[in-house]
Amino acid sequence: MDLEYVRFLLALLFVLGLIGLLAFVLRRFGIGAVRISPAFRSKGRSAERRLAVVEVAPVDARRRLVLVRRDDTEHLILLGNTTDLLIESNIRPGPQRSSGHAGSFDSALRSAGEPRQ
Repeated sequence: MDLEYVRFLLALLFVLGLIGLLAFVLRRFGIGAVRISPAFRSKGRSAERRLAVVEVAPVDARRRLVLVRRDDTEHLILLGNTTDLLIESNIRPGPQRSSGHAGSFDSALRSAGEPRQ
């Protein structure tokens, strides 16, 4: 009975060693390494980030609208469970507004559902 446990532990250590050796070899040759673009490498928190989620608004239980800013361009994306849809791209952001203004993202969503007169 004790011999079975010893064989099991030796086999487990052997397999874990093989996995570790494979990971080391893959990283050594650059196959498994995570490559970060020089533009995204930052020296602490002082570097300006190029990508940001500006706002998220739920449409229904399964979908939500996401406004993403990349550099000086915004993109409106509809995210669902199985599909994602680019609604509008290359949006130039206007002047920054506080969330209390009538022209905010939420009020635009509410007014989009109202009938026009």
